[in-house]
Amino acid sequence: MVAYETEDERWLAVQTRDTAADGYFVYAVRTTGIYCQPSSAVRLPKRENIEFFDTPELAEAAGYRCSRHISSDQTETAIEHAALVTRACRIIETSETLPQLDSLAAKIGLSPYYFHRLFKAETGLTPKAYSSAYRACKLRKELSSSNSSITDAIYNAGFNSNSRFYESSDQLLGMRPRDYRAGGNGVIIRFAVGQCSLGAILVAQSQRGICTILLGDNPDTLVCDLQDQFPKAEIIGCDNQFEQLVAKVVGFIEAPSIGLHLPLDIQGTAFQERVWSALRKIPLGTTVSYTEIAKHIGLPKAVRAVANACAKNHIAIAIPCHRVIRLNGDLASYRWGIDRKRELLRREAQF
Repeated sequence: MVAYETEDERWLAVQTRDTAADGYFVYAVRTTGIYCQPSSAVRLPKRENIEFFDTPELAEAAGYRCSRHISSDQTETAIEHAALVTRACRIIETSETLPQLDSLAAKIGLSPYYFHRLFKAETGLTPKAYSSAYRACKLRKELSSSNSSITDAIYNAGFNSNSRFYESSDQLLGMRPRDYRAGGNGVIIRFAVGQCSLGAILVAQSQRGICTILLGDNPDTLVCDLQDQFPKAEIIGCDNQFEQLVAKVVGFIEAPSIGLHLPLDIQGTAFQERVWSALRKIPLGTTVSYTEIAKHIGLPKAVRAVANACAKNHIAIAIPCHRVIRLNGDLASYRWGIDRKRELLRREAQF
């Protein structure tokens, strides 16, 4: 298997116009100032005039521009890649158990290494993570229905045994399945309300980590929002020790440079979790567009869905949806108020 890590391997890929090398690197031509995919049909340049880059972004940062042929090359390659990954997703979704990586790659007609890399690049998830997210989403839907028993829901979601499911139920749901079906019944949510320069703030924690951070004008409204999110959970206002957790969040709001490192209990659909994961990678002091997030997760046309996922985020600050703006630079909307978004970005830009 060729990994395209050495210059000799990359030069051979360019000479043979190896389509399997597309996505691993690009090559730039010093005499023309352009860069191309390895399989590009442009005239083959001399070896001494070629420079290799891991990504198009690195090539552009070095001053090269995209070849006029690369758009059609990328379009054809992207269509092929999307079709292969879509086929793999359908196999995963219809299999009783997750196929082994070697077996799944063989069904798609790729090497395990290249298939794994391609699948993650297209979906933002590994095949195993996609399988878990798909089953978790399907299980939530099954448990939300009163027409089936918990056992039926487990089997309908693709688990071939109760014991196999219960080994991972806490990671999938954040709670026991009967508690999830009951709207959080029996789950303990600890919370505290504080004040910061942006108004009232509520921080709530489940057994697994921070599950909610809310901002607003009225503390009572925030508590009502928390109760609506977990209608049957045991919600407990906590003591001074827990309030220290709120103080950490407030401290980050007031001075973003200190960072915020807290365990999170993130629960959403597979798509939402992909978006939220991408949001957590946005560096402090920078912004990205909804379009860029959609491209980052491998779904460039899902801009509106990305915006909806941002709006559904219930862990403010820690999942920094405030760092996402419109493509034209406008701030767009923010669940906790556009003025708060503007102020958060202003503070973060200073660091």
